[in-house]
Parts: sequence; C-alpha cells; structure tokens
Amino acid sequence: MYAEERQQAIVDEVRVAGRASVAALAEKFDVTSETVRRDLAVLERTGHLQRVHGGAVRAEVMRVVGELGIDERESSQVEQKAAIGRAAVRFLPPEGGSVLFDAGTTTYRAAEATITYRAAEPTGRDHDLTIITNSLPIAGLLAGRPRTGLHALGGRVRGLTQATVGADTVAAVTRLRVSTAFIGTNGLSEAHGLSTPDPAEAAVKTAMVAAARQVVVLADSSKMQREDLLSFAGIDDVDVLITDDRIDPAFSAALSARGIEVVIA
Repeated sequence: MYAEERQQAIVDEVRVAGRASVAALAEKFDVTSETVRRDLAVLERTGHLQRVHGGAVRAEVMRVVGELGIDERESSQVEQKAAIGRAAVRFLPPEGGSVLFDAGTTTYRAAEATITYRAAEPTGRDHDLTIITNSLPIAGLLAGRPRTGLHALGGRVRGLTQATVGADTVAAVTRLRVSTAFIGTNGLSEAHGLSTPDPAEAAVKTAMVAAARQVVVLADSSKMQREDLLSFAGIDDVDVLITDDRIDPAFSAALSARGIEVVIA
C-alpha cells in the first residue's frame, strides 16, 4: 500500500470512528508506530484530523471542545498532576532565591508541594524564597506563608484561566531575572515547541521563559506531541520537563537527545 492510500484509509477510519490509536493503526496497516505518527502529522497539517496523545481524533472534535476552563482542567489527569507537582520541588533554588510560577492547574500542584516541602526542610536550611506569579489561585494559596516573599503580577485577569495577562504583566516580567520558572503548556512538540491557544497568555509565558535561568516545564503526557495555536518558546529553551510515565518513550528519548532533562514523576 502506498503512503497516500494508507493516509486516506486513516482519514476514513477516524471519520467513521471519531478517533484511532497509533497502536491500532500500526497493526491494521502492518507498519511501525513511527510511520503512523508521520502519517498523522501529514494529515493534521492538511486539516484532516487532530493528533492527540496516542492517536488522533476528527478535527471538528477538537474545535468543538476548544480551550477548557480551569475548573474542567482541574478534574483531568489529577494523579499525574499531583505527582508532577511533588517532583517539581527538587528544582527549587537550594539556598533561597526567586521562582516564577506560571498560571495553570499543574503549576498550582507544584505550589502546593512547595508549601509541604518547605515545612519539612531540615534545620539550617531556613532560607527565604521569593515567589512571583500571574496566577490568582497560586497567589491566594501562598499568601501569608512564612519565609515566602510573594509578588502577584498585575494586569487584566483572564477569567478562563484566572491568570493576569496584558502589556502590564509582560512589562513586569521582562524586568525580572529569576532562578527558576515553572511553566505550564497546552502543547509540546519538537517542531512547534511550547504552545498555547491564547495570544495574551502566550506573551506572558514568552517573557517568563526569557526571565529565568532555569526553565522547568510541568506538563502531563496528554500535552506531549501536541501543537496548539501559538508557539511561545522553542523546545531548546527548556532545561527540564517533568511529566508522567505515559509519555511516548521515543519522544522522551528525542527530548533527552536535545539536552532536556526528562523527569518521570
């Protein structure tokens, strides 16, 4: 079967069933998983389907769903996000310093874990930590915590994500130089880098990545090999990716080969 014939058959399969997995397609057409992924990439670029973790769905399915609000995202991948948050604390500055927390449900879990981690710190490591965030939920969580200097970034509040955005927010971030930035993303791929659907949030995220000496991306495996509307950073801007064990091993290896430390929570 020629590639064009196989790709048309994949389109037909997804159109009828609504979705298809990489594994099932590879078995059906007697090709490798990597061949299927290349087919799906071609078909996504031509608008025939939308890739998701582990396979593809009809393009119109993703358009109807659109960007989920914070309440809906909070209820998805709960265990994975909690584990990612706990793993993130190892990348806090060891002797105090400054940390940027991007808005998002996974970064919120990292902020929760930071509270527990610092409460359990051994004697002699009682250092102050400066935390800056554009997330209203994270600011509320950390307000008044001992040994934490909290700075909430001002700006227009985007209700869907409860993040401050806009020119004032970006300007404030560009004046910063922090030890570590914990960044969330809607999509992560080698070609498109880190991506998100909203231009205002993309601008803030770009500024955060530029402001940090170390960029730690917190993203569950459903975000892997996925591309959203706007790229806000290149894959080579990432120092560390913390994700879960459902990440495609080949994709994990490809990221490691580009110098990214991949941590499985």
